[in-house]
Amino acid sequence: MKFLSYIYDGKEDYGIVDKDSIVPIANLLKHLDKKRPETLLDFIRIYSDSLIQDLESILSKEDIENIPYDHVKVTAPIPYPRRNVFCLGKNYREHAMEVKSLPSGSKAIPDFPIYFTKVADPCIGHMDKVKIPKEYTEKIDYEVELAIVIGKDGKDIPREKAEEYIFGYTIANDITARDIQKKHSQWHKGKSLDTFLPVGPYIVHKSQIGLPVELDISCKVNGELRQKSNTRELIFDIPYIISDLSKGLTLRAGDIILTGTPAGVGMGFDPPKFLKAGDVVECYIEKIGRLVNYIE
Repeated sequence: MKFLSYIYDGKEDYGIVDKDSIVPIANLLKHLDKKRPETLLDFIRIYSDSLIQDLESILSKEDIENIPYDHVKVTAPIPYPRRNVFCLGKNYREHAMEVKSLPSGSKAIPDFPIYFTKVADPCIGHMDKVKIPKEYTEKIDYEVELAIVIGKDGKDIPREKAEEYIFGYTIANDITARDIQKKHSQWHKGKSLDTFLPVGPYIVHKSQIGLPVELDISCKVNGELRQKSNTRELIFDIPYIISDLSKGLTLRAGDIILTGTPAGVGMGFDPPKFLKAGDVVECYIEKIGRLVNYIE
């Protein structure tokens, strides 16, 4: 089951992808006599997994009014996260080696997860533009990442129960200003410029992607394959991330966690291949889809 947010006829809404159409969530919830939460984030916080089987049953049995997919403007599934997005740095071995000069301690391969946060206010969506502040930075990089969407609040979560706290998965592109990142000797500012977090196009419910999560992941720039790996290559896997991050820190329903990027980022080439105006970046993750953005 794929959830998405969109704009149709000038109004923001969210629903479920059904083949080449979108079923607005209100058209499904009315069959369950349930109130429609305002946003997909609110839906996750209120209902999370409790209605999934019922929604699937309605889709399979009822003739539900829908909207053709090409009639809507797809937005980020959660345009305004409830707080900063959690991120992991250097979580694929080959990527850790190609960017070993970045700040994170003396070791290229980390012994413990490297956490940082990224401001996304808002996240941008599929087919949206990443805008380079050219007066401020000129070394813009791409990073395809599998993103986890948390489904319920939890603290000190055991690894074996991590899946219970996941709502689903989506694609993120952790756009980064490498010159800003190096200048400030930390990662937050260079990761958090406006439009620097494309997310989407969908959130795929966890029932469609079981643990262990082993998905092909790749990124192309102007059709050129730059990154290619599989999420099985994560140094710290998803149960570990959720358990470790939640130690002493309450994860909230709707939180987004970026799990790291594989090798092949622009700064890893000699000479570097940074993004420029006019470029098209296509991020792909198996079972989720493609997230395409334009650089301006």
